[in-house]
Amino acid sequence: MGADPVRVLVVDDHPIVRSGLRGLIESEEGLVLVDAVDGGEAAVAAVGAQQVDVVLMDLKLDGMSGIEATRRVLAASPSTAVVMLTTSSDQSDIVDAFDAGARGYVLKDATPSELVEAVHAASRGESPMTWRTARALVDARNGPPSGRADAGPGVPPLTARELEVLTALREGLTNKMIARRLGISEATVKAHLTSVFQRLGVRDRTQAALWMQRNLP
Repeated sequence: MGADPVRVLVVDDHPIVRSGLRGLIESEEGLVLVDAVDGGEAAVAAVGAQQVDVVLMDLKLDGMSGIEATRRVLAASPSTAVVMLTTSSDQSDIVDAFDAGARGYVLKDATPSELVEAVHAASRGESPMTWRTARALVDARNGPPSGRADAGPGVPPLTARELEVLTALREGLTNKMIARRLGISEATVKAHLTSVFQRLGVRDRTQAALWMQRNLP
């Protein structure tokens, strides 16, 4: 028996975007479209009426904002994961989204496969986000690191956990040390590194470290 499909709710006030997301989700094995609605009130009603595992939430909605809709969705269904899907990479929007309880933040220039993976990642309890999102969030919480440039648009999206593992690798930590720091097993660290290496197009730790020096100085 396979795993239960991920039940997805789409919230976007643009009919073309809503239609495109509906088609993508309905075409993917392992995903089930619960509904595609055009506003926050409808989203809250939907999660109150039926099981929703992941909400793809537009940030800029007519009427109730995506931030407020996220708060109300999670108040109605705390087990639901909300992933913001937006064109905005503004630091304030990113911080507001996570403060409201969003689990992930994905830009609308993501590829269909990246978006599908983000949905699955959110359903597993991970926090899907692009490098630009992660860096903006870190900078907002801790202040921008001195001498470090923002990641460019060519940097592939990584989950928050993958970013943590890669950052620890950059510090020179062994798999055992990374596992201890993050409270996970060495096997899980290896699995994350394998995924990261594939996304970055590198073969080993040394190449990954060199990639980070070139792209995240």
